[in-house]
Amino acid sequence: MANRFSLAMERTGQWVFSQEISTDIIVEVGEANFCLHKFMLVAKSNHIRKLILESKETDSTRINLSDIPGGPEIFEKAAKFCYGVNFEITVDNVAALRCAAEYLQMTDKYCDGNLAGRTDDFLSQVALTTLSGALVVLKSCEDLLPIAADLGIVQRCVEITAAKACVEANFPSRSPPNWWTEELTILDIAFFERIIASMKGRGAKGLTLASAIITYTERSLRDHFGNGARSLDSVDPDVRLQQRDILESIVGILPPEKSAFPIHFLCCLLRTAIFLRADGRCKGELEKRISMILEHVTLDDFLVLSFTFDGARLFDLESVRKIISGFVEREKNVAIFNAGEVCSTAMYRVGKTIDAYLGEIATYAELTISKFNGIATLVPKAARKVDDDLYRAIDIYLKAHPNLDEIEREKVCSVMDPLKLSYEARVHASQNKRLPVQIVLHALYYDQLKLRSGGDDHKDADAITMRNQVQADTSLVKENEELRTELLKMKMYIQDIKKGQGTSSKSSGKKTTFFSSMSKTLGKLNPFKHGSKDTLNIEDGMPDLTKPRRRRFSIS
Repeated sequence: MANRFSLAMERTGQWVFSQEISTDIIVEVGEANFCLHKFMLVAKSNHIRKLILESKETDSTRINLSDIPGGPEIFEKAAKFCYGVNFEITVDNVAALRCAAEYLQMTDKYCDGNLAGRTDDFLSQVALTTLSGALVVLKSCEDLLPIAADLGIVQRCVEITAAKACVEANFPSRSPPNWWTEELTILDIAFFERIIASMKGRGAKGLTLASAIITYTERSLRDHFGNGARSLDSVDPDVRLQQRDILESIVGILPPEKSAFPIHFLCCLLRTAIFLRADGRCKGELEKRISMILEHVTLDDFLVLSFTFDGARLFDLESVRKIISGFVEREKNVAIFNAGEVCSTAMYRVGKTIDAYLGEIATYAELTISKFNGIATLVPKAARKVDDDLYRAIDIYLKAHPNLDEIEREKVCSVMDPLKLSYEARVHASQNKRLPVQIVLHALYYDQLKLRSGGDDHKDADAITMRNQVQADTSLVKENEELRTELLKMKMYIQDIKKGQGTSSKSSGKKTTFFSSMSKTLGKLNPFKHGSKDTLNIEDGMPDLTKPRRRRFSIS
């Protein structure tokens, strides 16, 4: 900084002292001091004239202009203009020179052909004739507020940029066609918002606005759309706050067309909102937009929403639940107007993606049963033609959580209908030791019914082999049950003998008690007595012991 000022003073001295008249005024601008001549400055600047008149110093006057727009460098150019020394006006400095001219009151009203008039001409005839030039001028105005806005420079740049961007979007003048969207990324979010609003007012299409917004977002939030920050602790709090403001502003200017943005872009925005802890309104808007186009979702899109940037842990899955819930609710409303159509093609597609998604997140220890079931049950049962993908997710979950007890495993499996498994899945389930006994027996019982009715899932030799295996497994289950019953009879018989001889009436009473208890015991051992448990609503307390209507089943 000091070297720059000393060089400026050295350059200034070359044209000031060439006047061969001693200087009589010192102008302070920040850390720089300019030794100049009063009569040269007063001839062009009404503001300096007033300051000199107000000064009580007689010999060498000292005035302070530290608050001049543009600082010492711009004041040096303004002083050169007063001395008639040539200098270059460019798109980078024209806005600052125009603001400095206003500050110094170097207007045509005070003196013909003054600095204000020169800079206005340059703006109109050079700087604002191209999109790139207007953007550079607008960018320079970020450090010149509010005077640049008061002079109308900002608004002129915004209007010209918006107009030329609309033309480029429809009739590209260079390649690639969206080059203009890259140009907009140099602006801060406030000016970018104004340009988007101006383009909307000019009737720009939603896809045109979306193209600019996507490019701007990927540049301004690149850490969250690429290989960037991995945790909140690694991001400076001030930077995080700034990025959150950018994100919330971007969400606020999204065009209403639901098909304007790819769903992957919206998912990345939502993940960033979760990561930066954006407000609920911002996240809610993104969740709503994603749910509206959820039929286009992929497994990767769901995973983007669910994990931290390094994939080390799960985010809160509440946003995923809200998105799916919103989509399902809208599909139900649409079905009412479509002659009661149960499930649309979109619903089938989303259901299959959700089951695959559950399989991906099932391995994480922090995924509770309630969260797993909460997402699985959002998909209507009719949206799953078969439950194979859901069964796969359940099996992965049980394998990743080996310490679950029987009730908890039944609760996990309650979201699946064992009778909707394919033949291969039922065979796998019948041999799966991780599944609760009820689910295994349901699968076996269903195959038993298939065998009885003569229905074949497959006609080839492999299918026959697999069916024989299921028959063998069914026989084994039956033999085990019979053996357990016989052992129980023998145990109770021995206990009765040890109790000694009693009266015949008592013996008769004991026999009645014996057969009564045997009936109850065998009833408990019958896995098909009460059908399958619906453990969907079982929590950590005691299970519901309400007896359903009795039905007779046979596994013979």
